[in-house]
Amino acid sequence: MKSRGSIELGDVTVHNIKQLKRINEVVFPVVYNDKFYKDILEVGELAKLAYFNDIVVGAVCCREDRGDGKRRLYIMTLGCLAPYRRLGIGTVMLEHILNICQRDGNYDNVFLHVQINNEGAIKFYEKFGFEIVEQKENYYKKIEPADAFVLQLNLKTPRSAETNSNSP
Repeated sequence: MKSRGSIELGDVTVHNIKQLKRINEVVFPVVYNDKFYKDILEVGELAKLAYFNDIVVGAVCCREDRGDGKRRLYIMTLGCLAPYRRLGIGTVMLEHILNICQRDGNYDNVFLHVQINNEGAIKFYEKFGFEIVEQKENYYKKIEPADAFVLQLNLKTPRSAETNSNSP
């Protein structure tokens, strides 16, 4: 969908971290602690504020997740103020993250948690090839429904599939 305005991404710094905090307070039903914001200042390109016509209207925050011999990118938050939705701002933020993964070439997948009743978010991520891979019961504290879907986009084909396709 075409927007009638300019969409840009900007760095999160000590000077604008309060804007990120305010966006998150308005967009998400979850409260993020001070450590979350302190850590965000260290992730560089994995955290961005989204500007629409020079106004902060959204943000994306990610971190690298290593475990089980895999290198994954976890989208902690990606959100946009309600009046600015469906203008392509979320797409710009997600494409920024996916481009980082593509340039890097060593991420196995990108994943995130979505509240099970957030159909808009689920459909948004499915457009980019994300799939629901798990349902976590009681993932959220203090909000209903408490369950979350894990959505994941695989970036690498499993080694076993590569090996099998080459066998006679």
